Amino acid sequence: MTPNEIRRAGLQALTQSLGAVGMVRFLQQTEIGWGDYTKERSQWLGQKSLAEIRTEILRLKQDAANPLRKR
Repeated sequence: MTPNEIRRAGLQALTQSLGAVGMVRFLQQTEIGWGDYTKERSQWLGQKSLAEIRTEILRLKQDAANPLRKR
């Protein structure tokens, strides 16, 4: 399939599943971003090791002030 055919089939599937309004709302939430994640992640992640990232995630999961913490 060509990229246009894939896009057309995807839009059809979304419309059938979600309706026209739902399809538009979905597309608004999944807009194509910009930048280069691979190059830019070091700016916000730094040079942390996998163990340091894991420790930070576990700490945030326990932080009562974290609004994303599961209750």
